[in-house]
Amino acid sequence: MTAAASLPRSSRVIAVANQKGGVGKTTTAINLGTALAAIRKQVIVIDLDPQGNASTGLGIPPADRHPNAYDVLSGEVPVGAASLETLVPGLHIVPAGVDLSGAEVELVGAHRREFVLKTALGRTLSAYDYVLIDCPPALGLLTINALVAADAVLVPLQCEFFALEGVSHLLGTIERVKAALNPELEIQGIVLTMYDKRNRLSELVAGDVRAHFGEQVYDTVIPRNVRISEAPSHGRPVLIYDTTCAGSRAYLALASEILRREKRAAAVMA
Repeated sequence: MTAAASLPRSSRVIAVANQKGGVGKTTTAINLGTALAAIRKQVIVIDLDPQGNASTGLGIPPADRHPNAYDVLSGEVPVGAASLETLVPGLHIVPAGVDLSGAEVELVGAHRREFVLKTALGRTLSAYDYVLIDCPPALGLLTINALVAADAVLVPLQCEFFALEGVSHLLGTIERVKAALNPELEIQGIVLTMYDKRNRLSELVAGDVRAHFGEQVYDTVIPRNVRISEAPSHGRPVLIYDTTCAGSRAYLALASEILRREKRAAAVMA
């Protein structure tokens, strides 16, 4: 099933990225998408991670992942033809298949290889309010394509000891992409994930991150929550799996904070 036609929109393309795995990147992409769809935004998730975790987390079985993001990047099908409806009204996904793992190598020889995803998105952007790109946990050509296609980068940052060291590499890549390929790219924000208020280390890391990055860090923090961990095995975002748990409330709060910040930024520029 393809996305339904809609009136032209002004899309916001956000790459959800961190080169370190296990930081809540995919969980953030699918639950932020769900929260935005819940407030009647039209949203599409581009699963650019060969592991396909976003596809799994939104209930798309492997047998249904054709065509997928690989076919979009190879130019064989448009985004609309690869887009699937999810169980969340207003939320679509371009799934990832195992063949996406070969795209990294194939992109090396592609014409304007860093712009393949941006070109593929093309007119599809007019159908959505938000395009969320779930990046692989690496700073290769797939992630570079996401950064070139994006307006902004959302960085999930786990509250652990090496968090700041890891994110510095990503921010360096973002600056290089901005300088050479996408001058409009900005940091959407940094969201602290897997926060455990009972753990002194979580508090220390959160304090260090806020001291280092200031207002770029969202006030909302995503707690370490068993329901968030359980939800993907049921093929559902936590906002659908358990609407009242702490994780669901946190992602709703994050979506609200993102919208408030964007509204405030738009008012300043007006």
